[in-house]
Amino acid sequence: MVRRPVLRSPSWGRLCGLSVAVACLLGLLPGRVYSDSCVWYGQCGTDSGGKRYNCKYNGSALPLPKDGYDLVQELCPGFFFENVSLCCDVSQLQTLKDNLELPLQFLSRCPSCSHNLINLFCELTCSPRQSEFLNVTQTLPYYDVVTKENKTSIIELQYYVGETFANAMYNACKDVEAPSSNVKALGLLCGKDAKDCNATNWIQYMFSKDNGQTPFNMIPVFSDVLIHGMTPMNNATKGCNESVDDVTGPCSCQDCSIVCGPKPQPPPPPAPWLLFGLDAMYVVMWISYMGFLLLFFAVIFGVWCYRKKYITSEYTAIYSNVTYPVSSRWRPGEASWMEKLGERFENALRVTFASWGAFCVRNPRPVIVFSLVFIAMCSSGLMYAKLTTNPVELWSSPNSQARKEKEYFDTHFGPFFRTEQLIIQAPLAKPDTYSPYPSGADVPFGPPLNKDILHQVLDLQNDIENITAFHKNDTVMLKDICLSPLAPYNNNCTILSVLNYFQNSHSVLDHSVGDEFYVFADYHTHFLYCTRAPASLNDTSQLHDPCLGTFGGPVFPWLVMGGYDDENYNNATALVITFPVINYHNDTEKLLKVLAWESEFINFVKNYDNPNLTIAFSAERSIEDEINRESRGDVRTVLISYIVMFVYISIALGHIKSARRFLVDSKISLGIAGILIVLSSVACSLGIFSYFGVPLTLIVVEVIPFLVLAVGVDNIFIVVQTFQIRFLTYELQFQRDERLQGETLDKQMGRILGDVAPSLFLSSFSEMVAFFLGTLSTMPAVRTFSLFAAVAVLIDFLLQITCFVSLLGLDIKRQEISLFVGVLSFSIAVVNKVEIGLDQSLSMPDDSYVMDYFNSLSKYLHAGPPVYFVLEDHNYTTSDGQNSVCGGMGCDNNSLVQQVFEAAEISSYTRIGYAPSSWIDDYFDWVKPQSSCCRIYNTTGQFCNASVVDPTCVRCRPLTPEGKQRPQGEEFMKFLPMFLSDNPNPKCGKGGHAAYGSAVNFINNNSEIGATYFMTYHTVLKTSADFIDAMKKARMIADNITETVGAKEKNYRVFPYSIFYVFYEQYLTIVHDTIFNLGVSLGAIFLVTMLLLGFELWAAIVVSLTIAMILVNMFGVMWLWGISLNAVSLVNLVMSCGISVEFCSHVTRAFTVSTKATRRERAEDALSHMGSSVFSGITLTKFGGIVVLAFSKSQIFQIFYFRMYLAMVLLGACHGLIFLPVLLSYIGPSVNKAKAHAAQERSKGTEREKLLF
Repeated sequence: MVRRPVLRSPSWGRLCGLSVAVACLLGLLPGRVYSDSCVWYGQCGTDSGGKRYNCKYNGSALPLPKDGYDLVQELCPGFFFENVSLCCDVSQLQTLKDNLELPLQFLSRCPSCSHNLINLFCELTCSPRQSEFLNVTQTLPYYDVVTKENKTSIIELQYYVGETFANAMYNACKDVEAPSSNVKALGLLCGKDAKDCNATNWIQYMFSKDNGQTPFNMIPVFSDVLIHGMTPMNNATKGCNESVDDVTGPCSCQDCSIVCGPKPQPPPPPAPWLLFGLDAMYVVMWISYMGFLLLFFAVIFGVWCYRKKYITSEYTAIYSNVTYPVSSRWRPGEASWMEKLGERFENALRVTFASWGAFCVRNPRPVIVFSLVFIAMCSSGLMYAKLTTNPVELWSSPNSQARKEKEYFDTHFGPFFRTEQLIIQAPLAKPDTYSPYPSGADVPFGPPLNKDILHQVLDLQNDIENITAFHKNDTVMLKDICLSPLAPYNNNCTILSVLNYFQNSHSVLDHSVGDEFYVFADYHTHFLYCTRAPASLNDTSQLHDPCLGTFGGPVFPWLVMGGYDDENYNNATALVITFPVINYHNDTEKLLKVLAWESEFINFVKNYDNPNLTIAFSAERSIEDEINRESRGDVRTVLISYIVMFVYISIALGHIKSARRFLVDSKISLGIAGILIVLSSVACSLGIFSYFGVPLTLIVVEVIPFLVLAVGVDNIFIVVQTFQIRFLTYELQFQRDERLQGETLDKQMGRILGDVAPSLFLSSFSEMVAFFLGTLSTMPAVRTFSLFAAVAVLIDFLLQITCFVSLLGLDIKRQEISLFVGVLSFSIAVVNKVEIGLDQSLSMPDDSYVMDYFNSLSKYLHAGPPVYFVLEDHNYTTSDGQNSVCGGMGCDNNSLVQQVFEAAEISSYTRIGYAPSSWIDDYFDWVKPQSSCCRIYNTTGQFCNASVVDPTCVRCRPLTPEGKQRPQGEEFMKFLPMFLSDNPNPKCGKGGHAAYGSAVNFINNNSEIGATYFMTYHTVLKTSADFIDAMKKARMIADNITETVGAKEKNYRVFPYSIFYVFYEQYLTIVHDTIFNLGVSLGAIFLVTMLLLGFELWAAIVVSLTIAMILVNMFGVMWLWGISLNAVSLVNLVMSCGISVEFCSHVTRAFTVSTKATRRERAEDALSHMGSSVFSGITLTKFGGIVVLAFSKSQIFQIFYFRMYLAMVLLGACHGLIFLPVLLSYIGPSVNKAKAHAAQERSKGTEREKLLF
């Protein structure tokens, strides 16, 4: 069954009248009476509401009939002595019991509190010395038609109460909690907020006729000394930290603050790391940067001085590699074994790719046909493609703690309900002022609490209830799908709305009592009372209307009002209406009906027109709907982006010599073919995994084409431009690669592919391995992206060295540094300041109605999400097991409930907003024999509700010392199902059906308890940081509870659960995941680069260092541009690692195979051979497409794609084409002598021989 956090068992308004109703027992005697005499005895007459007056009697106390002995022992055991002479008869005792039953259900949590309260009313009702402290001031004649006697009814009296007694009684009761309502019990008994209640106004309210329960006024007079000849009642009291008798103990910490000791204090926040009063990271990086500059210039100056002294030519570059002169030739014997091994590996790659390239050019048609068949076979898997948009599946690992806890919660208690919510303002209404009758300070009321506005809101609410949707010819209304906690006894929908204080009724809202001059009570009165006692069945004003919602549960004011200050709900500037709907998570057909109704709900509210109301709203499906709409809306933007890139690629691939040769030289057809190969590799990757049932995600569909296009187009440019611009002549003119003597086209293309394919293989294989290792991530979105990306890159490479080479052959036939270190230092300084999380509003289009809803949430809501502390398989049938969990009398000071309660005391730190609702504490109150709640038929043993009037209904447990103890063992399990099925009613407000019907999971045919939960609320959470911190603190509290209750030793635990945990858990480990994924990628790139460059260790280090700098600088850009670290940006960082390989690996390989004499010349040679391909193939291609993304309506596209893509391309280009060549010119690896000798041998007799050295 679905749970609703607000469904707590009622703490009825009649509580307030509890003792007041007892006032019915009072009698008044005109004038003074003698000591040790009564002022009343028996009952006579009634008030207009049917409440009984007491009869005047000024004689001595009379012996109580024996049929009243049980009652006096139960209620006033102090009077049970000798012949039990009292000033009350059995009917008065029964009335006293009836009126005390309900308040004692709440106050009996603290025995000393209930003891003092009973003492107050026992002395009032039955004391044989009433005349000492009761003074009758008004009476009314009464004729008893039964006895035919004239009698006198008491209609007003004075009750002299000792100030010491009153204050002691108040102090013993002021902290007592009402667990099911999350309020102090005195807030229900005092007629005002608990914080404004004191001993005087509490007793005055209980004795006032205005509370609606007492038939006449009793005027309390407080004094500790003799006054007006009266001796105030000043009996001994019990403090809440004292035991009443040998059976009971002191009150618990929750109900008695002096038992708790000092209030827990949150730990101080960690001190910031400062140096010289500044952020330490800034200082350290600034010093490092200045140190680098000094060292750099010192080395340059030292080398210059050395060369000035020992080298005659002043034009020799200071960074030249002078190991051997320019004119030297290398002898084979000079090469080391490592260089020889590297050359052999390089040569093997060259020969392999050359042979393969020649084969593809000689046999283009079979190769192309085979490629097309392969593409068709793989891509056909797209027929089985499934796109997942479920955020749980995207962001939460199936093995994560939050995911397991969610599944456990859903299995044992049912899935969390769906939420449809309205936030309503009244922009045209003015604030209202209410003047209470007969006296009291004016109370301001916010604009939406104007009665006319409330009527309009109620009309809107009723219209929503009547929305009709259709699904497969079935009609669907709210009543068919809503949460009804008391069904089938009460089928009303749960609607969390201020209108439920008025039972969603226009007539109740208009209900008022007054005369032609004054309004005694109206909706203002009722509202003020219900915000204090939302579970009341009687507001105790002259209206006597209930506050309890029509669905059987209370409506807490912090859930239905917004924009108020402190707890002044009357100042609300917004109303919140929530419709909880059952989440048919595992029933597709019913879920489709819910979705159909939600769709109609959205359309209705969108089209609702009322100038007096401003409405922000959201349905459960709203976010997913808007994301889908956003995706559809951005299709055009993405298509334009790709078209721009396609047009550029098609034109830029050509080497256009003149306008007349545009169509020949532009290679449009070849460019389109190359692009299609790139897209085919993406389709093959998606198709292959679709065959195996791996679902696609929006990140895969949106990001991987961009990644593979960057990799694939770069490779295309390298191959084509290597053929077009083979090398530089002495005159610094680009010269087309010429065929060697006797060389055919296929051999020429094979030779070219043998030269460049190792570079393509290096970059592609590095990226593929890095992405495959990325699948080790526990984050599903990152793992899925890495898997699809690795296979797409692999297929793209294979198609390019087969199909594209064949197409290129056919096309030919048809034709025939210091700045960078400073940026790096800055990026390191701010890397720890990048925010973590993803603001959910960023996932919405700018024009979405949900944006208004998010803004209103942040502005108006005063309560955070509900949080459940779940306890697994605990033994509740023993005293130790109960004490380790409960929060009432006798419970451990470090029990589960007590620890959550203490956490709520420091809510600003723990983000726990309220004390928990505790089913076990309410159960103990419900099952007490002093209560009328737990009753059974003595003939059948079946449960008998407190509202049933039947002589065969008897107490569940005897009124004995043993019976007053908590039930244990089988007795505990016997009555618990009765408690959980009992609907609250005026006789028993502790029934647990509404509040706890789903809180206890029974196992083994209801003979044992499995899992249970204790619910509370987080404080208001607005930012990702708030949500993350709330989850961390809740888990910290739960871990501590697990330790203290000994659950860990018994192999079970306590864990917190809230609906948002499964989405935000990723951020607890996002830093670790980022370091792991990027570290693994860099490690893979280093190893593959070292291997495929022919064991060039230093070159691999340089490449890895440059890519690491790009990644660190990406974090600097993220901080500057307000891009947070989350799963989306992590995927982009992993992708930027792959794209960075394209910027760095080709230039580095060209440097390592260059045979020029100095590092500077080799860097220039590498840049001239590969720079234009990298610049054209990646930088310019991507730049045009990225700029288009800036015009997207999607904030995610604008921030996580436009900004991050632009940053990765610009940073990659700057580092790969500027920083890396400069770095290589300074500290690049020396010439591999074996490779140089092999290159010399290959170029003998050609034009290129003159240019190699």
